[in-house]
Amino acid sequence: MKKRILFICNHNSARSQMAEALLRHLHGDRYMAFSGGIESTRVNPYTIRVLDEIGIETEGLFSKSVEGFLGEDFDQIVTVCDGAMENCPFFPGGKEYLHPSFGDPIVIEGDEEGTMESFRQVRDTIMEWIESTYG
Repeated sequence: MKKRILFICNHNSARSQMAEALLRHLHGDRYMAFSGGIESTRVNPYTIRVLDEIGIETEGLFSKSVEGFLGEDFDQIVTVCDGAMENCPFFPGGKEYLHPSFGDPIVIEGDEEGTMESFRQVRDTIMEWIESTYG
């Protein structure tokens, strides 16, 4: 039976979406990956772009609230940002809790390439963490 992993972030727009897509792509044979936000917004277009450029499936990704997962059981709850850890230190239904806290890829000021590079760095850091944790 596949282990169920829920990635939580503030808005479910970048880091938790990346983690969900990467775990599903890299180890979907052993894990069921989900993601949600304290508040759902929309998937950041840069998230889609940096996943697409390395061949990760992005169709079907959409921003979800963690409230939609209440009542479900998960083998792990993973908060991927400090805000999610502060606002949701405990999510019912989790057997184990992890908090790797990845940096925010949103660049307040900068050009297109700078923003892409920021998202690539976060994507690669999350991928390395997934490989070392689930690989």
